[in-house]
Amino acid sequence: MIAIAGRMKASVRLAGVLAAAALLAAACSSSSKSGNGGSTTTVAAGGSGGGSAKAVAIETHSGPMGTYLTDSSGRSLYVFAADTAGKSNCSGGCASFWPPFSGSSASAMSGAQASMLGTITRSDGTKQVTYGGHPLYYFKEDTKAGQTAGQGFDNFGGKWWLVAPSGQPITGSGGASSSSPPSSSSGGGGGGGWA
Repeated sequence: MIAIAGRMKASVRLAGVLAAAALLAAACSSSSKSGNGGSTTTVAAGGSGGGSAKAVAIETHSGPMGTYLTDSSGRSLYVFAADTAGKSNCSGGCASFWPPFSGSSASAMSGAQASMLGTITRSDGTKQVTYGGHPLYYFKEDTKAGQTAGQGFDNFGGKWWLVAPSGQPITGSGGASSSSPPSSSSGGGGGGGWA
C-alpha cells in the first residue's frame, strides 16, 4: 500500500513537471499557419517585464490614403515621428491620446509582413508592438474600424502617421477628424524619427 502511494505521488509530480515544460516550450516558440488564403505568423515577445499577456494581430486596410496597418478589428495603427527606432517617446498625457498597441506577441495577417514585427518594453514595463522597429499606437478618437482621424496630427512633439505594409509612414493628409487632440508637447519627446 505504501509503495503504491509513493509511485502515485511520483507520477503526479512527473506529470506536473512535463505539463510545465510543455507550457514553457509553447510560450517560447514561434508558429506559422495558413488559412483563408492568407498566412499568419506569430512572433513571441522577448525579454522580461510586465505587460499585457495577450496575443494581437496586425492586418492591412485600404482607404483614401492607400493601404495601411490595422489591428485585427480594423482599427488604424500609427507611428509617432518623434519616436526613435526601438524606443517610444510617448508617455503620460501623450499615451492617453495615443494608446500604445500592446501585446505579448503579434501575428502578421492579410498583407502585413511578419519579418517587420517586434516588441519593445516601455518604461512602465508593458510590451508595445513595433513594425519595422517603430512602436505602434492607436488614436483615442478612432472609435471604430476604418477611421483615420489621427492622420497627420502634429502634437506631443511630432507628427502621427498611418503605416504602410512596407513599414514606411504614409505622410499624406486626409484624416477625417472633427476634433483635434491637444497641441501640447508634454509627454512627448524629440528627435530621431520621421519628419
